Amino acid sequence: MSVFATRAFNNHEQVVFCSDPITGLRAIIAVHSTVLGPAVGGCRIWNYAAAHRNAPVDVAERRTEEDAIFDVLRLSRGMSYKNAMAGLRLGGGKSVIIGDPKAVKTPELLRKFGEFVDRLGGRYYTAEDVGSKPRDMEIIHEATDYVVGLEHGAYATGDPSPHTAKGVFYGIEAAVKHRLGKDSVKGLKVAIQGVGNVGRDLAAHLREAGASVVIADISKENIERVLAGGPAEVVDPAQIHAVEADVFAPCALGGILNAKTIPELKAKIVAGAANNQLDDEDADDWRLRRRGILYAPDYVINGGGIISVESEVHREKLDEAERARKVRRIADTLEKIFVESDRTDMPTGHIANEMAEKIIDARRREIAAAAE
Repeated sequence: MSVFATRAFNNHEQVVFCSDPITGLRAIIAVHSTVLGPAVGGCRIWNYAAAHRNAPVDVAERRTEEDAIFDVLRLSRGMSYKNAMAGLRLGGGKSVIIGDPKAVKTPELLRKFGEFVDRLGGRYYTAEDVGSKPRDMEIIHEATDYVVGLEHGAYATGDPSPHTAKGVFYGIEAAVKHRLGKDSVKGLKVAIQGVGNVGRDLAAHLREAGASVVIADISKENIERVLAGGPAEVVDPAQIHAVEADVFAPCALGGILNAKTIPELKAKIVAGAANNQLDDEDADDWRLRRRGILYAPDYVINGGGIISVESEVHREKLDEAERARKVRRIADTLEKIFVESDRTDMPTGHIANEMAEKIIDARRREIAAAAE
């Protein structure tokens, strides 16, 4: 397939395909933009082949690669927009390692991936994502300095997941105030799809604030961890989007909002941590708008994690108070998007994209002017 022709390609600066026959590494690193600073984005380890296990071998291999390319391109662009909207000195990038993380994630493979990251010379910094953990980042760090979200070191900021969850909680509060006219989530019901690190912490914040939670996850272990922290209704993962709730919070993989699921939504608000929640970015944004469902653009509401590691990239001592302020400002940014969406009758995702692109374009013009 042509990378330049794929619908997820959006003037990416660089796309690197990584392969190592000894460790079995197959990975893709996508650098969307370095206009605002070094490209930063997590390393997703995912078994893209699982969706095509019943196809002929040659077809399955081709579709697996296509899925991985689409994922990394769309995710890396989302990181550019996320960092712009959070006011960070960071560009956007992402990486994917193809394979089941339970099977392929050996120390040797992770170090080899780190070598490929290192060859980019600081244009891209990696971090944890779906399928990778802080301990994996420590192993990758053995091969490169271009890793963030580390637990140890002079500038280490630790696991970004708690800050992502906190930002999503603030975003839900902002959406509830705008759409439902309520100053808190007390007495509301929130359906959380995916209760890994972020979803679990989000459930705790919501319960502490007086909300009830409905949860779903394909991992029994994740469900048990949430239940150990307090009450929650558990439903089938295939039905979580359609339960009776005030807020639907997607915190798993992308594509959950689509032509099939959007008509089944009963929540008045969609606000969650997952990346690329809209399967068809343009059409699904409009579908939500037409149904009167307030959508908190994913890369805005889930920006707490990347906010937490900015100082690590720039080798600055972490200012906890400033990090907390920036995470809290996610709510203010969302309110601006909601107000502009109402004013123009345009979907919130469209509004957020336009705002992010203006920030990046303005910086690009500044760079060009300084070079003249």
